[in-house]
Amino acid sequence: MAITASMVKELRDMTGAGMMDAKKALTETAGDMEAAVDWLRTKGLAKAAKKSGRTAAEGLVAVRVEGGRGVAVEINSETDFVAKNAEFQQMVAAIAGAAVDAADLEALRAADLGGKSVADTITDKVATIGENMTLRRMASVEGETVVAYVHNAAAEGMGKIGVLVALSGGTESFGKQVAMHIAATSPAALDEASLDPAIIEKERQIQIEIARQSGKPENIIENMIKGRMNKFMAEVTLLGQAFVINPDQSVADAAAEAGAIITGFVRLEVGEGIEKAQEDFAAEVAKTASGG
Repeated sequence: MAITASMVKELRDMTGAGMMDAKKALTETAGDMEAAVDWLRTKGLAKAAKKSGRTAAEGLVAVRVEGGRGVAVEINSETDFVAKNAEFQQMVAAIAGAAVDAADLEALRAADLGGKSVADTITDKVATIGENMTLRRMASVEGETVVAYVHNAAAEGMGKIGVLVALSGGTESFGKQVAMHIAATSPAALDEASLDPAIIEKERQIQIEIARQSGKPENIIENMIKGRMNKFMAEVTLLGQAFVINPDQSVADAAAEAGAIITGFVRLEVGEGIEKAQEDFAAEVAKTASGG
């Protein structure tokens, strides 16, 4: 019986197995879908399916810089134990390497990694390690100089927070200081022009409401709002923030002093934005020990 691509996809969706494993299972069972599922289970390749619904909010962010391009990727796992696993870390490093030549997240998922796609590699690792894992995000910057920094490093080039900074002029040393600043302060954007207009408008409406509650005249309220919005911009934009290395300077002033223009940045933190069920440490250990 001819094994079609749609049959392989259906089996992959049912079991979470890799593409080549799914094709082999169908070949071995003459296209019998139910028998193919059983074949995969006997080989330990269908474990991924029952893991895929579980929340993966731990893991690692890895950064890689080659030439004038830097990439950061976030690969999640269910527990921090797996993030410390050498096998998981080797996979993360390999994916970060593949990301350098990938245009976007979908291209990275399809990229070749030792004869398998990145997506299939992750699925296979779910089966062998026994936790749900996801390739969640990828971001990149390009520039004359790109500097990477990892906070809370678990291994070389990977940790809980990964930062990339693109510079024109200046030095790598200054770029590293800026990257450390970004890790600490998590700016929302480079400057006001690159900040999401929805964020600006939301803050403006909040400040208008607060100012009006003061009962002051409209002309005074307008000045209050202007001052508060300026303060807001200084807090959330990288160039407007007080530089952590020297709080008497803004980052923009520090860059000018260093002869640098900061042209872009990326900051990824493991699990940010993911709703994670609260679980005490003892329960986490028990779950891991039981293979649940």
